[in-house]
Amino acid sequence: MGYLGYAVTAHRAQGITTDTAHTVVTATTTRENFYVAMTRGRNANHAYVAVDRPDDAHSQLHPGDNTDATARSVLYGVMQHVGAELSARETITAEQEQWGSIAQLAAEYETIAQAAQHDRWATLLHASGLTPEQAEDVLASDAYGALSAELRRAEANHHDVDRLLPRLVQARSVEDANDIASVLHARLAKATVRPAGSGRTRKQPRLIAGLIPPADGTMSPEMRQALNERRELIEQRADAVLNTALADGEEWVALIGPIPEEPKVATAWTRQARVLAAYRDRYQISGAHPLGPVPERTAQKIAHVRAQTALQRLQEIHTPMQRRDHQRAVNRARGL
Repeated sequence: MGYLGYAVTAHRAQGITTDTAHTVVTATTTRENFYVAMTRGRNANHAYVAVDRPDDAHSQLHPGDNTDATARSVLYGVMQHVGAELSARETITAEQEQWGSIAQLAAEYETIAQAAQHDRWATLLHASGLTPEQAEDVLASDAYGALSAELRRAEANHHDVDRLLPRLVQARSVEDANDIASVLHARLAKATVRPAGSGRTRKQPRLIAGLIPPADGTMSPEMRQALNERRELIEQRADAVLNTALADGEEWVALIGPIPEEPKVATAWTRQARVLAAYRDRYQISGAHPLGPVPERTAQKIAHVRAQTALQRLQEIHTPMQRRDHQRAVNRARGL
C-alpha cells in the first residue's frame, strides 16, 4: 500500500495512519492484511484490484485461478482467505467443521456412489447399442465420472435411464466421436434438464438436502450402508447449519424473512431454508446474501439453480409487503 508518497506492506503499515491510503489487492491477499490496509486512511481508502495475477502459493481454488476473474470475485476470495495462525483449540474446531461439512460429506457420497453404481452403469452401457469396445472406452474415459453423475441426476429427476440412454445412443452415430462419454453426457444433460412429466404431473426431484441426487439401484450392502450413513449426516448437517444461523441471527437468514407462525407454512419455510443452508455449507458461502456470488463452475451452477428455486419459494410464502421488504434487503446485500 502507499501513504505519503511511499509504498509499504500492509504488515509495516500496522499502526500508521494517513489522510488517504491506496492499496493494491491481489488474489494472494489475506483478509487480515486487507483489513489493515483499508483502515489506514483517515479521509479515504482506495483499493486497486489486480485480476490477472494467479495465486501460485495456495493449492485451494482461488479467484486468481480464473481467467475471467472480476474485481468483485477477487475481493470475495480475499474475504475467505484467512492468514492468521489458529490456536490448538481453533485448529481442532476448524478440522471438525471441515470434515463434518456438507462439502466433505457430499464429496464422499459422490465418490462412493460412482463406485457403487459402476457395475450397473457398465451393464447399461453394454446394452445401450454401443459396441463392446465403445462401452469399455466410455468406462475408461476421464468423462465417465461426469456421465455417471449425470445418470444419477437424471434418475433424481424421475427419468427412466434404462430406456432413455439406449435412445440417446441410437439417436445419432457416435462412430466419429473423439470421446463417446462426453457426447453421451451432453446428450443426457440436454434431455433431462427438467424433471420427467409435464404440468401438474411433473414431480419434484428426489434430492438429499434439496441438492444432491441419491444413488439408486442394486449395489453391495456395504456400499448401501456407506451411502445411507452419509445421506443421514448430510441431512443432519443441513438442519444444524440452519438452526445455528437462526440462533445466531445470521444476516442471510434475516434476508429470507421470518418463520411463519402457521405450523404447516412454517414446515414449508423450514424445508426450503434447509436447502439454502445446505448450499451455503457445501460451497462455503459466508456473505450476507443467501446464495453468495454467482458461481462459475458447472457443477455448482446446477446446485445454485436449485437453491435459487428454494429462495423463490421462500419469497412466495410471505405476504406481498414482506416480499417487497425482503427484496429491498437482498438488493442492499448485493450492493444494488
